[in-house]
Amino acid sequence: MSAGFVVLPDAPGAPRAPDAYPFPAARVLPHPSGRPWLVGGWDPDEVRRTAAGPVRLVVIGHCPVTTDRLERLARDLRTLADVDALARELPGSFHLVAATDDGATRVQGGLTGLRQVFHARLVDGTPLAADRADVLAALTGAGVDASVLAVRVACGGMLPPPLADRSPWAGVAAVPHDHCLVLEADRAREVLRWRPPAPELPLDDGAVALRQALVTAVDARRPDGTGVSGPPTGGLSSDLSGGMDSTSLAFLAARHTPDLLTFRWAEAEAGNDDARYAAHAAERLPDACHLVLPQKELPSVFAEPEALADTERPYLYARTHARMRHTARVLAAHGSRHHLAGHGADELFGRSYGYLHRLVRRHPLTGLRHLRGNRALGRWPLAATLGHLARADSLSDWWRAQAAALTGPPPPARLPALSWGLAPLRAPAWASDAATDAARAALLEAADSARPFAEDRGQHQCLTALRVTSPAYRQVARLFAAEGVRLHLPFLDDRVVEAALAVRLDQRVTPWQYKPLLARSLRGLVPDLVLDRTTKGDFSADLRTGRRRNLGSLLDVFADSELARLGVIDADAVRAQLLAPQADSGRDIAVEQLLGCETWARAARRPLPLRT
Repeated sequence: MSAGFVVLPDAPGAPRAPDAYPFPAARVLPHPSGRPWLVGGWDPDEVRRTAAGPVRLVVIGHCPVTTDRLERLARDLRTLADVDALARELPGSFHLVAATDDGATRVQGGLTGLRQVFHARLVDGTPLAADRADVLAALTGAGVDASVLAVRVACGGMLPPPLADRSPWAGVAAVPHDHCLVLEADRAREVLRWRPPAPELPLDDGAVALRQALVTAVDARRPDGTGVSGPPTGGLSSDLSGGMDSTSLAFLAARHTPDLLTFRWAEAEAGNDDARYAAHAAERLPDACHLVLPQKELPSVFAEPEALADTERPYLYARTHARMRHTARVLAAHGSRHHLAGHGADELFGRSYGYLHRLVRRHPLTGLRHLRGNRALGRWPLAATLGHLARADSLSDWWRAQAAALTGPPPPARLPALSWGLAPLRAPAWASDAATDAARAALLEAADSARPFAEDRGQHQCLTALRVTSPAYRQVARLFAAEGVRLHLPFLDDRVVEAALAVRLDQRVTPWQYKPLLARSLRGLVPDLVLDRTTKGDFSADLRTGRRRNLGSLLDVFADSELARLGVIDADAVRAQLLAPQADSGRDIAVEQLLGCETWARAARRPLPLRT
């Protein structure tokens, strides 16, 4: 993933000198006037551009089409609105920038948040866009938006969009995933440009479409350059944890790269059966090189808690920061330059339960079967479950309910998320009164403008989950890039996402099979033992050991807390929670999210370290 780029309108206010932008050896693509249009630090093989008609086009990122193919598609463009149709034809994960002769520029990212767009204004009012919020902060002199930090701290890391998309840099705004940004000389407009497909395809038809999308996505990452994305240098590696997601990618990649390097962390938990499935998969990839990193060679969970991922936003996965960076270094040392990982598959194919709300109304018999199966699997309380299913609350109602219950008791155990959200929002014990007040006001504000991503609650939950986690995966990719390894996440390619979203929810998610759509789509390419697996690896031992080993360092971080100075947390309450016995992993996960906010807030008070 590139170091970043800025997009500017054809206006006199934009700085012309490349060294005015926070990129080492900045590259510049100009407007016809000579003023800068795109300025950034990208790899040459990540950029394709054409000017076949009145609309000039630039694609930045992974897009496996030839320049000739892009030129043919661009010939039909007459206005910026025509870019919608072209974007639907392009596979991969990328940013798309288009401009017309009248000076207007359109910028859009991907469908998940892996490729995002942000916008802000220079001092003279000139609007500009970028793929990184911290780049815009550096250009505009933006400071910290303490209210955004307060909302993140008080609501936790699974805060849904649009609040999850709010940048902690003051004056920097994120463009929603289903919108594009239109830049003109004196204004910027967010325009709706995409709607999710209706989930109507039966499982068999949907599996065929998903299989083709995944094959295309992984074939485009082949290291010999025939994937069209440009000729990658160096070897290809893939995670092979034994889980369905990464193992599927490894087998797809081995079709064109049999000497693939596979990688996994050894298990700390005796009850974790990942090793059995990973060994079975490895036996069926005899030409691959299989690398297993022993626990003793891995940094522990919560190691180096003061470390920073980057300054774009608080890092969601702070507990494994040191481990992920070490992984990238090990892969680079073994010759990998491109690495496949299964991030995003849980959000696309994993169990979510909002679909039951519509299913029991439109197809009562099928809905009741699914309800019985899920209740048996999750031991849901009958009365509370029926009560939630009976509600006809809107998304606005959900936001208002979260505001009302923010400081209330935790929700009942084993109650599934049957409404619009992924989980109820509750303020942790360390959130200050000021933070909870700010969060409650933000939740009510979100309620006033709430718009579902899809009519079906299950589809809305899926898109919400993608939007919450994908920006964090972007930061993981930067950790890898810093070590010379490009991280590829095929499950988050736009066409793969659309193929999954088009399948009926009651067949995409069932209580009787784990990830049935993914399993059906890859039957015959991936070993049946992996596709039929019903268990999931447990990493609670890692978490317990790491927390115990690094407790002193965690206490040191919050003993001199920037969040406490901002009035967002009570540092004494954080210390008390860290020292208290842990009933489960829930509090550790909350600490992880708090740690991401703390390390970001510390970095934000210093000169911006953007040079990657």
